[in-house]
Amino acid sequence: MKPLKTTIEKRPIIGWLLFLATILVVFLLGLLASSIMERRAEASFVNVPKVKLSEFEPRNEVWGENFPREYQSYYQTADTSFQSKYNGNTMIDMLEVDPRLVVLWAGYGFSKDYNQGRGHYYAVEDIHKTLRTGAPQGDDDGPMPSTCWTCKSPDVPRVMQEEGVAEFYKGKWSRLGAEVVNPIGCADCHDPETMNLRITRPALVEAFEKMGKDVNKSSHQEMRSLVCAQCHVEYYFDKKNVEGAQYLTFPWEKGLTVEAAEEYYDDINFSDWTHSLSKAPMLKAQHPGYEIYKQGIHAERGVSCADCHMPYKSEGGQKFTDHHIQSPLNNVANSCQVCHREETANLLKNVFDRQDKIIENRDKLEELLVRAHLEAQKAWELGATEPQMQDILKGIRHAQWRWDYAAASHGGSFHAPLETSRIISTGLTIAQETRIKLARLLAEKGFNEELPYPDISTKAKAQEFIGLDMDKLNEEKAEFLETVVPEWLNKAKEREAGWEVKRN
Repeated sequence: MKPLKTTIEKRPIIGWLLFLATILVVFLLGLLASSIMERRAEASFVNVPKVKLSEFEPRNEVWGENFPREYQSYYQTADTSFQSKYNGNTMIDMLEVDPRLVVLWAGYGFSKDYNQGRGHYYAVEDIHKTLRTGAPQGDDDGPMPSTCWTCKSPDVPRVMQEEGVAEFYKGKWSRLGAEVVNPIGCADCHDPETMNLRITRPALVEAFEKMGKDVNKSSHQEMRSLVCAQCHVEYYFDKKNVEGAQYLTFPWEKGLTVEAAEEYYDDINFSDWTHSLSKAPMLKAQHPGYEIYKQGIHAERGVSCADCHMPYKSEGGQKFTDHHIQSPLNNVANSCQVCHREETANLLKNVFDRQDKIIENRDKLEELLVRAHLEAQKAWELGATEPQMQDILKGIRHAQWRWDYAAASHGGSFHAPLETSRIISTGLTIAQETRIKLARLLAEKGFNEELPYPDISTKAKAQEFIGLDMDKLNEEKAEFLETVVPEWLNKAKEREAGWEVKRN
């Protein structure tokens, strides 16, 4: 074998190639080093606060001065163009989609108005517009309590700090209309000094304490779900805890299952309302997304809410959490496919298959419940007594509680499809057993016919069937939106202008 020197001497081209290759490698290494230094400098610059954030600064745009990437991605929640096979982030009139809901909630505010929730950006606007909050015309008017604001805005921790938690829960919803104006955002989840995730709603802290746990000992990964669990949970308003207050409370003392919450409510004899047709003492599930998620495989394997709904992204060499909080189905590459290597079409099919099967049974349970309410109404008309109706009304309560728990969990058929299916199946069993009891009672009263199913094929027909005057409700709400809400917003602007003077 000839020495390399001899080869190069005879073939000088090889020497030049080695020389050029060496220069190229050195050049590329220099570029790499320069890029690393540039990114480090950029990261240092990005993390230098530009403004001082006060302890309870509610304005997202002020936080955005320090964290522009997160802020810009957050404002994408204003986009309402995504619609999945079921729901999405666009405005959907769920009572029009499924008019049976009107009958199931007869006598309760949800029979007036129930829309698919939009992004966090619209939290305050949508609570203004919903018919469930009525049309308050004065400081103490309106059917809903102040507690209804709790999850709608980063203004809430500020007002709680100023008034006290119990005082915040007192009075009517309209009392705080000029105070709660900024949509859900930064201060709901982050400490302004450290940017660490923190709990800003006392109900979650108190729920942990009642279970003998300290939420402050939660890991960072657990906090990536717990900040969501401040609001995406089942809760009720306790009127007995503090005089004059409707105190926000989570029914977690007996556990996080549907049966545990049911037992909790039964033990304290609580009901959200009395059904206007069947006279059953009803429970309205709020949105037990966290509880259902905890029963699923993702929670079992340590996947947090943020991992799927707020996955990490890179921009300009910076890795950060995407604050465009949305359905993972609209961001499959950054959410699902980080762990699941299947094609997007297959992943979507897996989700839709589970949703189809669960919703098929859920719809059947809805039909049974509508019939049960009407049959109970007929039993009362025929002279049934309270002792005769006691077990029947309890059955209606428990069956609809399971339906509502599954329906209101928003994503339950994905978060925990086995548990959601189990909940609906037990609801079907209870509903059927209750209708058998009703059939026997009706027969005792001499009624052996099958009640005709009402024409509730549209929202308007269903609302007329239960006796709602929708024209009046809509007229009152329109006047409220034209007169009262602008006054609230003007007062808020004046207050925030004062904050700006102090800040500058």
